[in-house]
Amino acid sequence: MRKITWQPIVVFIGLCLIVFALATATTSLLPGKLPLGDFRGIGMVAAWVAYVYAYAIAVYRLFLVAMPLPEGEIHEGSRAEFVYHVYVLFYLIFFNSIMRSGTPPIPFMRLLYLVLGARLGHNTYSSGLIYDPLFVQIGNNSVIGESALLVPHVIEGTRLAHHPIHIGNNVTVGAHAVVMSGVTIGDGAIVSVGAVVTKGTHIGAGEIWGGVPAKLLKRRESGAVA
Repeated sequence: MRKITWQPIVVFIGLCLIVFALATATTSLLPGKLPLGDFRGIGMVAAWVAYVYAYAIAVYRLFLVAMPLPEGEIHEGSRAEFVYHVYVLFYLIFFNSIMRSGTPPIPFMRLLYLVLGARLGHNTYSSGLIYDPLFVQIGNNSVIGESALLVPHVIEGTRLAHHPIHIGNNVTVGAHAVVMSGVTIGDGAIVSVGAVVTKGTHIGAGEIWGGVPAKLLKRRESGAVA
């Protein structure tokens, strides 16, 4: 794992100061004017925290518009590494605790993944963890099971890379399964409970995979694939 240098830390702190200033100003202008009575203190703190996260998401997305995080290998000392370190600081400080807590309702998590950059089709939900949502695309009517992991990044010693995960329509990824970087899963496929789909694997339409590492178990009947 590479050490985060001082330059991205300084940029991240600067962006955080913008977030906190905007949240404080908005809280004083909006909830601060409401007659909250005895609950005024609690209401103000809750509003401030909500605004912090709203502005953090907005600033994070604007940063990535200005300095996009590329796919593929990230070389040491490169501009991509600088962008990645600012990006990962946002996750470590703001987003990771929410994603890993399991507390927010699943429809809320869908919205969070969407605003963080995931491309999720209609009626697709995850009760697992989607790391690096920018690099995950899932079609319609698919489900990611409880405690499953989608992991588009590669961190191996000093090696660092992102390879997108593409999942089709009507796909089921079972509970506690792990789908690693560069994986493609075709329409109507199933990844069994606890399976580990290794980097770069291609799962065809209607196939059922399971095991550690995951292997093809069988193919569904053609009529079973929507």
